[in-house]
Amino acid sequence: MCLALPLFAADYALPTGAAEAATKIDRASLEAPIRFLASDLLEGRGPATRGDELAQLYLATEMQAIGLEPGGENGTWYQPFDIVGINSQVPKNWAFRTAKGQTVSLETWKDFIAASGVQNPRSTIDNAEVVFVGYGIQAPEYQWDDFKKMNLKGKVLLMLNNDPDWDPKLFEGNRRLYYGRWTYKYESAARQGAAGAIIIHTVPSAGYPWQVVQTSWTGEQFELPAEGEPRIEVAGWVTEEAAKQLVSAAGRNLDQLIASAKKRNFKPVPLGITTSVTLQNTVSRKKTGNVLGLLRGSERPDEVVVYTAHHDHLGIGEPDSEGDRIYNGALDNASGSAQVLAIARAFAALPHRPSRSILFNFVAAEEQGLLGSEYYSKHPTVHPGKMAANLNFDGANIWGRTTDIVQIGFGKNQLDDVVRHFAMQQGRTIKPEQFPDRGFYYRSDQFNFAKIGVPAIYLDSGVDYRDRPEGWGKQQIEAWEAKQYHQPSDEIDETWNFDGLIEDARLGFFAGAAIAQMREMPAWNPGDEFEAARKKALAEAK
Repeated sequence: MCLALPLFAADYALPTGAAEAATKIDRASLEAPIRFLASDLLEGRGPATRGDELAQLYLATEMQAIGLEPGGENGTWYQPFDIVGINSQVPKNWAFRTAKGQTVSLETWKDFIAASGVQNPRSTIDNAEVVFVGYGIQAPEYQWDDFKKMNLKGKVLLMLNNDPDWDPKLFEGNRRLYYGRWTYKYESAARQGAAGAIIIHTVPSAGYPWQVVQTSWTGEQFELPAEGEPRIEVAGWVTEEAAKQLVSAAGRNLDQLIASAKKRNFKPVPLGITTSVTLQNTVSRKKTGNVLGLLRGSERPDEVVVYTAHHDHLGIGEPDSEGDRIYNGALDNASGSAQVLAIARAFAALPHRPSRSILFNFVAAEEQGLLGSEYYSKHPTVHPGKMAANLNFDGANIWGRTTDIVQIGFGKNQLDDVVRHFAMQQGRTIKPEQFPDRGFYYRSDQFNFAKIGVPAIYLDSGVDYRDRPEGWGKQQIEAWEAKQYHQPSDEIDETWNFDGLIEDARLGFFAGAAIAQMREMPAWNPGDEFEAARKKALAEAK
């Protein structure tokens, strides 16, 4: 029936009937959930909205119909949690003044985007000096400190996006780490006691155009309730042109400042510019929730393989050129939710349960900063040391079958061989992420599982499409990101090709089923940033 094998085997064991069960993952099982979740009736599934509640109910009832048991709190399908909504009224202009009395006025939406960094009715910066701090990174393991013990309390920090990427001997070369994420930048500024932080946006450093910042950072923003951690008053973004204006007014050259920031001996540069700004905030406390279903294992039911996909999107926001205000989130991430539902259907069709349990976790508020998975990581229903692995699905392949599969975070843990094995069974190769500079590993929910030590797989679309010329796949992905990522146009239509969705979901099913059979608990590779957390979790779980 269910034979467990060593972690590394020439052939990975699957539960009896796995090949037949995988046929449950078909176009109908994928398309139907996407059409429902991405319908205008759900109004973009914004957190704590009617659409959010409908999405949660739909996922719970689908898992019940499949035959799973509730995996949430108190015998329910849900893990509800509080979120704080902040809707900021941002001034139309943000003024910066030089020592000589010159004023640079930036226009909201066009030049800058700002949001409150505190959960208060008012967030204020009062006559604070602007200081250029390079990348704003403190990384002792790389002998890197952009702050050099300078007192930056009460300052506004102008920061570069990304992390040092020009030398493979620094950090990890062009593979972005968490140090390059915007969340780290604001956290880093807060630890310095800064009043505010402004990140300079460029398409290469962000991995997406300015319009994504505009749509993602306007309207009501959500956070987990504050717990006394350091915070900045105002979190901002500026375009590269706006940053050049500011720096030029200070008698500096942005390119030269950037060049100086690329050296270990860089020191913060006070620009001699001061600024004041006040945001009036409507603050509310609301509820959203993760939705969890469980397939109990046959031999080691206390250990789990966790599948995740986020069920939320951006809700109703700024209209596009055609007046559409509903951000449907069909690819991002109704498609991933549909894949995990289809995988659950396949597991439920097995004639015999796998050795470990399978937990299906549809997390909330990912678009607000991975809030649902963060909450779950802090309040897990299963001890992290009992979690064998996390397989995350966020954005499916809608362009057809590929000869490859991309694994975000390839090379970080022992699960690479599992994915490679089942990719080969499909006549495909496994590749590391094609855009390592964009830091995708830190931009979706597997990151919060990794932080508590759980080896995580994030499968992404391949780029080498069958019967297509070389480079075609990359063109499709980049065109979608430029025009539809976090836009109302992210909708399902007749151009979608479901062959790739099916193949990728089946690969995810086989990989998870094999992990559920393994004798040993997977680990991070020696020296990985999450290795210590794994060892700690495993020790605590004994």
